[in-house]
Amino acid sequence: MIDKGCAKLSVSKQCKLHDVGRSGLYYKPISTSSLNLELMRKMDEHYLIHPYKGAKRMHVWLTKDLGYRVSLNRVENLYFNKMCLRSILPGPHTLKRNKAHKIYPYLLRDLEITKPNQVWATDITYIPMAIGFMYLIAVIDLYSRYVVHWSVSNGMEAEWCTNFIKESFRVSGTTPEILNTDQGSRFTSKDFISAVIDEGVKISMDGKGRATDNAHIERLWRSVKYENIYIEPPTDGIDLYLKIKDYMYYYNNKRRHSKIADQVPRTQYFCSKPTHSSARAA
Repeated sequence: MIDKGCAKLSVSKQCKLHDVGRSGLYYKPISTSSLNLELMRKMDEHYLIHPYKGAKRMHVWLTKDLGYRVSLNRVENLYFNKMCLRSILPGPHTLKRNKAHKIYPYLLRDLEITKPNQVWATDITYIPMAIGFMYLIAVIDLYSRYVVHWSVSNGMEAEWCTNFIKESFRVSGTTPEILNTDQGSRFTSKDFISAVIDEGVKISMDGKGRATDNAHIERLWRSVKYENIYIEPPTDGIDLYLKIKDYMYYYNNKRRHSKIADQVPRTQYFCSKPTHSSARAA
């Protein structure tokens, strides 16, 4: 659908007209061994059921229960660096963060969330492909469980996350009062922090080793994978983009959520949607 040699329309404009993401256009399977891809797929599925398992316990499961002959170093590299996973149990070294970056306190403990756009949460997850893998980032409104915005990419660079959150503010026409993230280096980077604070948004970060602090978006990942990705793994970046697009539409507009009285997220988000930045929305 995209003509890279078109003199009249840039690739960016063509992608916008076709409603596809540029990251999908430039997708190339990430270079890794077939064994690593197999291990990551196994760990991804197992982690969604047993999120309390860290890299060491995941290694024990792979070697003792499944019979893989792999080292702990290999599993740790895939678990932490490639898949960006962490155990929900408190403990050291559960997240790769830059010690030079400022860490913000967790603001959601005992906070009553009573309206849309009071708190958003964002995170990144590993997405297995038929060949290779990509990453999905999303921002979700915690009151309504509405997915405000999402994006896919080949990597987890801080620049991608920064551009994504700026775009989230733009496409939604508003900003939250609080944005919750983990302590990953992408979310603690100077550019990302500035992009959030400059909009008057307070930053909240999960406690170290406490993945449960961002449990709402972790539940979204489980739904995306079990109800969509695992059923028919995407063949390439465009296929992934289209599958995620279809699923997010279904999730926001048709899928009823038990935590919001079996309502659909869109209804809860827009029924009484007060905005944090009314001037911006206007």
